[in-house]
Amino acid sequence: MYNTQNNYYCVIMAGGLGTRFWPISKKAMPKQFLDPNGSGSSLLRQTYDRMARLIKAENIIVSTLREYHDIVKEQIPEIPEENILLEIYNRNTAPCITFAANAILQREPKAVMVACPADHLIENNDDFENAIKKALEYAEQNDELITLGIMPTRADVNFGYIQVAGGSKAIARGEVTKVKTFTEKPSKEIAELFINSGEFLWNSGIFVWKASLILEEIKTYAPQISDLWQGSSELEKFYGDCPRVSIDYAVMENTERASVIPARFKWADMGNWNSLFELLPKDQDGNAAKNCSHRLFKDDSGLLCIQQDKGKLVAVKGLKDYMIIDTPDALLICPREDSQIQDLLSELAMPQYEEYR
Repeated sequence: MYNTQNNYYCVIMAGGLGTRFWPISKKAMPKQFLDPNGSGSSLLRQTYDRMARLIKAENIIVSTLREYHDIVKEQIPEIPEENILLEIYNRNTAPCITFAANAILQREPKAVMVACPADHLIENNDDFENAIKKALEYAEQNDELITLGIMPTRADVNFGYIQVAGGSKAIARGEVTKVKTFTEKPSKEIAELFINSGEFLWNSGIFVWKASLILEEIKTYAPQISDLWQGSSELEKFYGDCPRVSIDYAVMENTERASVIPARFKWADMGNWNSLFELLPKDQDGNAAKNCSHRLFKDDSGLLCIQQDKGKLVAVKGLKDYMIIDTPDALLICPREDSQIQDLLSELAMPQYEEYR
């Protein structure tokens, strides 16, 4: 256990619907409650165990939608009931963090909190723990909003990018440094410019700050959220009237208090199928397969193939950069490009497909 004090807290944000991971992730069981990498534990459980090595278990809070309460209790049976914050509607991370920071301040006015999503895959845990420790200690002594910046490995248009003040030299030092700019999901051309410059990191969406400070910044830059907060007894009204906005858009892109720690651990945001594709091992043609013990790939490249019936033979010929996701009630065959998947998923919202969502 790293922290023996009582003022370090963590909120694990587990209220997402996981729509971009359809058809494996569905409304009744979103991706954060699944085990996409075959570890034996759900993403939520992996996140909880990772944070429990750094922060006292009684100070780890899970924020989720009220309909997922029982799943959280099943996957983390030891969590106290008061450590499950139940959101009324999915309103993205800014309202979630407003709720969580206020709840934490009720317990500890000097709280320093980690806010982390429940749907990340992280390896090199020693590097992760060192980065969180550094962030907690810095945030306790400084009025800064700290994010962990991931060393980019490709020009991925699905991530946010952080330009570091001091550029590549500051990144190489690995110390806390000021953020120069945030850019959310740039075009492919812009992302390549970012990567080639050496001045940019991926925005991990993992934040560390004083609970009181983030509420001050939300009040300054997102009063449309803070003005609605009337305490946990008024959650129905708060979530009913709250805009759906991320903490990145609401605060981090506007504040002058944003700092970043360049992090070296291996990280994957399970926000889309491409993230899982990048993580999985590839064959000599760059194809990735999971649970496909019987497969025949011919003239394929960049293929992502996942199935839930391990006994089925999968035979594919001539596909490039496609994905095949086979579940008992749905089969998805689509280019891996995120815009193509989103176009298909928008059609899935039609009433005739409700039973498959």
